[in-house]
Parts: sequence; C-alpha cells; structure tokens
Amino acid sequence: MGRKLSYNKLWKMLIDHKMSKVDLRKAIDLAPNTMTKLRRDEEVAMSVLIRICEHFNCNIGDIVDLV
Repeated sequence: MGRKLSYNKLWKMLIDHKMSKVDLRKAIDLAPNTMTKLRRDEEVAMSVLIRICEHFNCNIGDIVDLV
C-alpha cells in the first residue's frame, strides 16, 4: 500500500487566514476540478502547489503531508 497525500495543513492555513476554499480558488485561479482533487487528498500538479505557496508565502511542506 502506497503513501497518501493530506492537505489538512492547507485547510488549517485557510482557517488561520479567514479564507474559504472558494476564496482560495478565486485568488489563485484554480479550476473547480483541481479544488475537488485537493479536497479529496488527490495528487495535483506541482505548479498548483507552487501557486498556493506563493500566495501564502510558504513552503510546500506547510500545506501538504505525505502520510
């Protein structure tokens, strides 16, 4: 069995920044199906993770875990 991704850190960051998932999607121009993948803890393109990190001025490890 392989390891899985968890975006729980991202969701916590949104709460800390008082942002909704819709706010994030609009702020970095994410496609709705990409946001669905994030909600389901599925893989997304590295470019998406980089855009999120640039928006929050953080590192990838601050938004995603390999569990």
